Amino acid sequence: MSLLEAKKALGKKAASLVGNGMIVGLGSGSTAECFIASLIDRVQNEGLSIQTVSSSRRSAELAEKGGLTVADINDIPRIDLTVDGADEIDPLKRMIKGGGGAHLREKILASASTELVIIVDESKWVPSVGRGKLPVEVLFYGSPATRMKIEQLGYKGHWRLTSDGSIFITDNGNLIFDVEFDAPPHLPEQVNEDLIHIPGVLETGFFFNLAGRVFTGYADGRVELSKGK
Repeated sequence: MSLLEAKKALGKKAASLVGNGMIVGLGSGSTAECFIASLIDRVQNEGLSIQTVSSSRRSAELAEKGGLTVADINDIPRIDLTVDGADEIDPLKRMIKGGGGAHLREKILASASTELVIIVDESKWVPSVGRGKLPVEVLFYGSPATRMKIEQLGYKGHWRLTSDGSIFITDNGNLIFDVEFDAPPHLPEQVNEDLIHIPGVLETGFFFNLAGRVFTGYADGRVELSKGK
């Protein structure tokens, strides 16, 4: 089974958790898109009646194209269930998200949800988060000064660019500074504290104490509930 098939199996499993009348948060990224596809299938073929709230324009477009009702989060006081992926997750269920640049909205959805269900393929599990880049959303206003403050704390990185070399702009109209670690930080919580208190930093890609159930997909087609520590 290919990685795509594993993601499709994860999406189908997560969609099976959705009940009639629920308000469902839609994550972003390739695995979350497999969930959206399975959710569309249930709505079209089983008559499932739900509302959704999206963490990104792309996810909203996919949902609306498939006939899902996408509500404005400002009109929704509480979300029953949000399903999303992760770029990295460790045994403590600490995560790094934001490879697609939507982590600020993803964190808002997660915090507003009764449960955040995470779906990942087996490659996303790491001993400790921080092997890859840590996305940091930065307000455009004063961004050079904000970057300087980040680097003065010892956190090096680069502004994110698009495939054509232009500066990446989030759905919120902000920039992404991708922090690169020499090694996974011993205390990622402290790194988050350092960064989040810098004026101009809106949010980091660290997700702590937010994941509920975590489902892992394997190349052989298995989908398992991973409890972590």
